Amino acid sequence: MQLQALISAPQLFEALGQGADLIVLDTQFDLQNTRAGHEAYLAGHIPGAHYAHLERDLSAPPTGHNGRHPLPEFSTWRQTAACWGIHPASRVVIYDAQGGMFAARARWMILQLGCTEVAVLDGGLQAWQAIGGPIQQSLPTATPQPTPQFSPHAWHRTIQASELLPALDQLFVLDARAPERYRGDIEPLDPVAGHIPGAHNRFFKANLTPEGRFKPAQQLRAEFESLLGDASPQAVVHQCGSGVTACHNWLAMEVAGLEGSRLYPGSWSEWCSNPERPVAVG
Repeated sequence: MQLQALISAPQLFEALGQGADLIVLDTQFDLQNTRAGHEAYLAGHIPGAHYAHLERDLSAPPTGHNGRHPLPEFSTWRQTAACWGIHPASRVVIYDAQGGMFAARARWMILQLGCTEVAVLDGGLQAWQAIGGPIQQSLPTATPQPTPQFSPHAWHRTIQASELLPALDQLFVLDARAPERYRGDIEPLDPVAGHIPGAHNRFFKANLTPEGRFKPAQQLRAEFESLLGDASPQAVVHQCGSGVTACHNWLAMEVAGLEGSRLYPGSWSEWCSNPERPVAVG
């Protein structure tokens, strides 16, 4: 089975049952309690899954000016992925228990390595448990790739604050945060409330059904096309608080067949760290 952007729990169960050459990553995380995700993983995870920690594995240390979850150096990321046994021909399935918000970030990063078969488990750990999928506590043994031939290119399809600021009137900035954070009514994580001027809001949870699965592709396409209007997918720049849930909207657009959008990795936490950058509220 060739992996697409999403994989269902029954499909994953079948793939694991066939002994397929598959790498599974658990990305459970809690922004308020950064130990909770790893603790949940240790308590029980999909057989063979490795744990990918948002802050240790999927981010570089923040400096106060590069966002809360800046992307690691690309060479560091290549080494991290290789330690899980990932190589360019790997088939990778990623899951979390938070509606895909962290799994989507990991998928975006793994695709950057040149891997082509990378899927998010639709419905996450809850969907796996709902079909009676086995859970284990034993830790897997990876087969590290000593000289992986990953893509030599650094992060692509991204945009930096210095490029975004002068092009705000030409791009369609899409903010994935909750509406109250976008409006600036509250701000529980960053020192400044509000949003990037001109940004539009689509809360990442709008991509999901009440059961926590991604909406059908046709429905997602209709919703995004209604939001974008005349803007092309290539004009879209995804952002959120720190470049994590922005990847959820990016994934939803890919599922909808709307490809070519970009990510602003630093997102609001980086943008608002410089008082010279404009801020909008409401």
